[in-house]
Amino acid sequence: MSQPPLTKTDVDGFHKSLSNWGRWGERDQLGTLNLITAETRRAAATLVRSGRAVSCARSLPTEPAPDNPQPVVHLMLGTATEGWGGDYIALAPHGFATSHIDALCHIFHEGRLYNGYSIDRVTAHGALELGIHALRDGIVARGVLLDIPRVRGVHFLEPGDPIFPVDLEAAEALGSTRVGPGDVALVRTGRWLARSARGPRPAAEGLAGLDASCLPWLHERGVAALGCDGVSDVIPSRVPGVEMPIHTVAIVAIGLHLIDNLDLDALAAACVDEDRVDFQLTIAPLILDRGTASPVNPIALF
Repeated sequence: MSQPPLTKTDVDGFHKSLSNWGRWGERDQLGTLNLITAETRRAAATLVRSGRAVSCARSLPTEPAPDNPQPVVHLMLGTATEGWGGDYIALAPHGFATSHIDALCHIFHEGRLYNGYSIDRVTAHGALELGIHALRDGIVARGVLLDIPRVRGVHFLEPGDPIFPVDLEAAEALGSTRVGPGDVALVRTGRWLARSARGPRPAAEGLAGLDASCLPWLHERGVAALGCDGVSDVIPSRVPGVEMPIHTVAIVAIGLHLIDNLDLDALAAACVDEDRVDFQLTIAPLILDRGTASPVNPIALF
């Protein structure tokens, strides 16, 4: 099912109609993560029944590829020759390959960051507001898998396939659940199965993801964080003049942390085995003071 594309005027309007600026105070650093409370964490803990744990991350991508032009650098400082094992790792977390979470300082719009902070606060010494270190206590919440290929009866979505609110709601219905305030929504497109079948290709040639029309849905449901095996945005965006509307509006206006390049295939299989699509989800970013992102390995616990 498709629907007419939104316009740049529509998306520009979302920056006002969906704005959370000032909602949690003029010095807020967490955005919609404020919707995760002690009560929602306790409720998430009650979802642990079988004890099955599932990683939602890719291995750090050290091999260059069309979709990984800046591979992770992994060097050995210690081997059998030195008599001990030791590593050196260097990475650029943003992009289309490494599983990472964006800090709210990552995206700019009209000279502003989330909550109205000036983009001048992102400096050569790092981000002085909204850095990834604000997430030092981690994210512990109810996670909900929205498995769009399963809904559509396919193995994977094709590059450039848009996902609409009706797809998100169909995925909820499949799991007899509803995404609500404080939940982390994980949207599966089957990207890595598609890559295995078709080979790696530059992300600019197309990625399945959310259409801009999903933005009001994310705001209304009170999603605390949004993850995807792509980058949440459908590429191309379907909005002339706006390259990545999900990133721009979600991060800058809504204050929604995005988790990109996850691997949700094992999680999808576990959800089928466990006959449920919700679970306790734990995400622990690295504490990088003033950083704009962190690699992550989210763990789903059933």
